[in-house]
Amino acid sequence: MEAMGLTGRDNFEKLYLRPALDAELIEMTIPDKPNSRLQKYRLTEKGKQPLEQKS
Repeated sequence: MEAMGLTGRDNFEKLYLRPALDAELIEMTIPDKPNSRLQKYRLTEKGKQPLEQKS
């Protein structure tokens, strides 16, 4: 969110985070606790493919 210069968490979640999760491009590090303050996200293999193609 910070890297993209976005300030509103609601818009970030609705426009970027949720679609990326639904498309299985990213995954939660703590899927059992989606609202945890320690929650982070990581790229899946599917999410890494477009990055590898750019190289």
